[in-house]
Amino acid sequence: MEKHTLTLTGLLAKAASEFPGRRAVSAACRNLDLAHARLRELVDHAAALLAASGVGPGDVVALTFPNTVEFVIMFLAVIRCRATAAPLNSAYTAEEFEFYLSDSESKLLLTGHEGNQPAQSAASKLNIPHVTAKLHSADSRITLSSTDVEPSPDAMSKVVNDPSDVALFLHTSGTTSRPKGVPLTQLNLASSVQNIKSVYKLTESDSTVIVLPLFHVHGLVAGLLSSLVAGAAVALPAAGRFSASTFWADMVSYNATWYTAVPTIHQIILDRHLSKPEPAYPRLRFMRSCSASLAPSILDRLEEAFDAPVLEAYAMTEATHLMASNPLPEDGEHKPGSVGRPVGQEMAVLDEHGAIQAAGVSGEVCIRGPNVTKGYKNNPEANKQAFQFGWFHTGDVGFMDSDGYLHLVGRIKELINRGGEKISPVEVDAVLLAHPDIAQAVAFGVPDDKYGEEINCAVIPREGTKVTEQDVIQYCRKNLASFKVPKKVFLTDAVPKTASGKIQRRIVAEHFLAQISTAKVPKFGA
Repeated sequence: MEKHTLTLTGLLAKAASEFPGRRAVSAACRNLDLAHARLRELVDHAAALLAASGVGPGDVVALTFPNTVEFVIMFLAVIRCRATAAPLNSAYTAEEFEFYLSDSESKLLLTGHEGNQPAQSAASKLNIPHVTAKLHSADSRITLSSTDVEPSPDAMSKVVNDPSDVALFLHTSGTTSRPKGVPLTQLNLASSVQNIKSVYKLTESDSTVIVLPLFHVHGLVAGLLSSLVAGAAVALPAAGRFSASTFWADMVSYNATWYTAVPTIHQIILDRHLSKPEPAYPRLRFMRSCSASLAPSILDRLEEAFDAPVLEAYAMTEATHLMASNPLPEDGEHKPGSVGRPVGQEMAVLDEHGAIQAAGVSGEVCIRGPNVTKGYKNNPEANKQAFQFGWFHTGDVGFMDSDGYLHLVGRIKELINRGGEKISPVEVDAVLLAHPDIAQAVAFGVPDDKYGEEINCAVIPREGTKVTEQDVIQYCRKNLASFKVPKKVFLTDAVPKTASGKIQRRIVAEHFLAQISTAKVPKFGA
């Protein structure tokens, strides 16, 4: 393998030299376009500013931004100066920021010039300096609040990025009470973007609109980084985030050829098409769905509405996003209800003894390849469980069909998957149980038409207290990001337990849903 193909930075440099004048990133709301060579100059300059501010190799830099050009430049600049980028959801509460900043051992918090109050208060509590970044116009350069020193033009020429540098640090919601830290290297990122680029045949003539947040691997790796490495273009939407009302206008004005989204967003796009169709739709090569299962009925309706194949894929943070995908029509069939074939890595379905299962037989989906994380940060117990028999264990149950396509059956873990946002019920339990008037609490997922799953909880109040559903929800709002707040609270005096006294969330969910209406309850299970 050539040296530059082993690092994300090398791949980006190659794209900038091959396609210097082609559009790389646009911000619809600012009417701002940056070409690949220009983006590279801005990134190198910003990296030199970070280095001048004391950021060194291996330092973790937390970034919390909306989807802006500043985020794209600063994220790449952090990696370029051999530091580790830790993007965080800007909707977190101060408590959540405090956990993520301290767990990642961040040395610096970067935000846009407007700042982020909860993040800043958490950072100041932890004595982490806060720096803002601003790009005033397409022909100016990034200014940082930390330094006005003008770095020398070749300040970064001596800095060589190594494949083993940890470039990205994200958390995954474990079923354990603590979210697990996932370090991803330059090599992990380079492998993954090349897998994505090859399976979807992304080239410099492709263009997309990013509808997903860039603090998750889906939008970040599949949308942004794979496009940049291919010499292709991305646009950050006019609304600053996904908005059904401006989505197609953006897609048309940027000549988009594809987009990737979670099923919830596909469904919103489809619903809008049915109620308010656009006068014309762009010719798309494909649409991609990932992060939660896409109902075959929705897939069919999307293909019919927008006259392009819908390719469902399977991914997780620990694999630097992509694990498997349905192929483009010229490379094979795409099967509704399947997440396709493994891409650029080995995949096997194993039983609990590590034996590979025959086609049609379910087991745990396991992977190995250069895109897979080396292991969770400071978590030997989780690593022991995740890396048995020489494979990384995904925690998902599935089977391969006779064509080598993976079909997912369900999750071993009890994560709640709300529109692609994974929520750990244990984390929600912990917040509920911190309420002074709550004796017992169980969070669980319930089927939901819009999000796939929604979060509910059952609460046993302490004796002699008067807790209302509203009290519980308001308490959760103070202590959890809004997407983790239970939609419904069942106040009760008992929750069902198994014979051995264990609480199983699935049984609890069935018990309480049955109380609302036997008619409305979809059966749980595969």
